Amino acid sequence: MTQSNGENPQRTQSGLHQIRAGIQSRSLLAKKRVENITMGDVKGFFIRNAFVILTIVAVIIGIILGFALRPYKMSYREVKFFSFPGELLMRMLQMLVLPLLISSLITGMAALDSRASGKMGMRAVVYYTTTTVIAVFIGIVMVLIIHPGKGSKDEFTKQQQIEQVSPADAFLDLIRNMFPPNLVEACTKQFKTQYAKRVVHVKMTVNDTIFTVNGSQTIAREEMIPVPGTVNGVNALGLVVFSMCFGLIIGSMREQGQPLKDFFDCLNEAIMRLVAIIMWYAPIGILFLIAGKIVEMDDITTMGGQLGMYTVTVICGLLIHAIFVLPTLYFVVTRKNPFVFIAGLLQALITALGTSSSSATLPITFKCLEENNKVDKRVTRFVLPVGATINMDGTALYEALAAIFIAQVNDYDLNFGQILTIRDRLRTTTNVLGDSIGAGIVEHLSRHELQNKDPEVGNSVVEEADKKPYQLICQENEYENERPADSETKM
Repeated sequence: MTQSNGENPQRTQSGLHQIRAGIQSRSLLAKKRVENITMGDVKGFFIRNAFVILTIVAVIIGIILGFALRPYKMSYREVKFFSFPGELLMRMLQMLVLPLLISSLITGMAALDSRASGKMGMRAVVYYTTTTVIAVFIGIVMVLIIHPGKGSKDEFTKQQQIEQVSPADAFLDLIRNMFPPNLVEACTKQFKTQYAKRVVHVKMTVNDTIFTVNGSQTIAREEMIPVPGTVNGVNALGLVVFSMCFGLIIGSMREQGQPLKDFFDCLNEAIMRLVAIIMWYAPIGILFLIAGKIVEMDDITTMGGQLGMYTVTVICGLLIHAIFVLPTLYFVVTRKNPFVFIAGLLQALITALGTSSSSATLPITFKCLEENNKVDKRVTRFVLPVGATINMDGTALYEALAAIFIAQVNDYDLNFGQILTIRDRLRTTTNVLGDSIGAGIVEHLSRHELQNKDPEVGNSVVEEADKKPYQLICQENEYENERPADSETKM
């Protein structure tokens, strides 16, 4: 016993020595790296990460500029003029969403067989369902813990007319939009059931006796009936279903379908080159988008207690889902560092924060995943368009929280139009992050099917990246591989 007790302090001391030696060796290694940094290394870092740096600087300048201009009380027209460069960015990105969505889905599905695409689709649906349920659960827990609806409801003096929609009609509209009768119309409009009043004349009979009311045997009664209607907006669901089926058919046609496959592959590549050009304008657009939104939003100090607590609750729930839940899910499935993966998505996340539109951010999300994180393009071309259409983690959290919040204020009709703008932008950022992490998880789970099909098809985007003059950001390991060439150039 005495000998074992004597050995324990020795083992403890040796363990401490090993830890200390490890810390010292790492600190020396870091010191050597810092000492060996040259101006060329610094210049290379800024060149490789130019877009991310410019975008972060644009966000900071936009926030400062927005709050600096608030005391001037700009008119609505002046704010619109000021936000015009940001509006141009939104229009540019939205211009590319439709051709990118169609071409990427068709080429992605054509590169897979029906079995591989079925497994990948099932994994994607399971992931989207899981994250949505978790988001709803977080929203419910947050609203029950913080209880933002507690208090007086006097601050909700404005009533907003809420359109009554039948759940059955909403479900049928979803199925109708999956099969649009006109693909051209689906690019601009969605089907939506609307309601109209109809006057019905009814005879009043009791025990086969007709009653007369004011000299008439019938009375007029109004009833609401569903009528077909449309709303403006891209029917993304219908286009996704058509593109998936069309891509699978092209893939099954083999040689006969190769010309069509090449056409859509070329279209997708051309759109991605346009995205690369637009991305250099993105920092300017994001700067004016954020500054304009800060200028036009209402005074934060005048926000009511309940409404303020509601905003805080939504933001806390979104941050928990984005910072803890999604990275943990990625780590559990892939056993990789999620924050390295998220670092490659920084461009897309900042763009989502600035534009508040996950669809408008879709082109940039493609480039981040394929070029920065090296995700197989067959996965991104399938998962991202579908995710942008059906995966709304942030929206699910927000709506679950809002439903209980309304119940907490005694089912009062609320006007949410003046809630802090940053909440909707965080919701969009959470949606984009959820789609991107989903692509990483689906690629990890589908790696065997992808390798068995044709690994070179998915890796071709990596080989093409070296030839592209418009590549924006490389990862550290890429740079390290290129360092010998750089050192020769310096000499």
